[in-house]
Amino acid sequence: MTASAQPLDLGVLMALAYAQLVRELHADLAAQGFDDLGRSDGYVFKALDIAALTTSELAERLRISKQGAAQIVADMQRRGYVDREPHPHDRRAQRLRLSRRGEKARAAAHRFHQRYERRLRRQHGGPAIDALRVLLTAMAGNGQPLDPELRGLYV
Repeated sequence: MTASAQPLDLGVLMALAYAQLVRELHADLAAQGFDDLGRSDGYVFKALDIAALTTSELAERLRISKQGAAQIVADMQRRGYVDREPHPHDRRAQRLRLSRRGEKARAAAHRFHQRYERRLRRQHGGPAIDALRVLLTAMAGNGQPLDPELRGLYV
C-alpha cells in the first residue's frame, strides 16, 4: 500500500471534520448578520449563558489571564455581544451578560448545531450518529464545554 493510499490518521480526520463544521457554522452565522464573530466568542457565549460573570470569573472559567479576558470582553462589547452591569454585591465589580445581539448569536449557533445533527442523522442514520456521540463523549473525557484545550477551536 502506498503512503497516499493509506487512510488518514484518526486525529487528522477528526480535525478536518471539525474544521468543516466550523466553516459551515461561520457561513450560517454570517448569513444571519453575525459576520464579525471571533475565535473565543463561542466560549464566552457558553459561559455567560450559564450565569452572569465578572471578568475575573470569566478568566478563571476559560483558564486565561484576567488581561486576556478583559481584552476579549472589551472587543465583544464593542461589537455589541456583551453588556456590563453593576454587580449586586460588589460596587467595584461589574457583571457581564450577553446583550440582546449576543443572545441572538448564541441562539443562532445553537439552531445551526441542531440542524447540523439532524442533517447528519438523515444522511447517515440515527444509530450511526448515536454511536458517534457515544464515542466522542468517551474520547472527550469529562466533556466540559469550556475545556481550555478546546477553547481556540470553539465558536
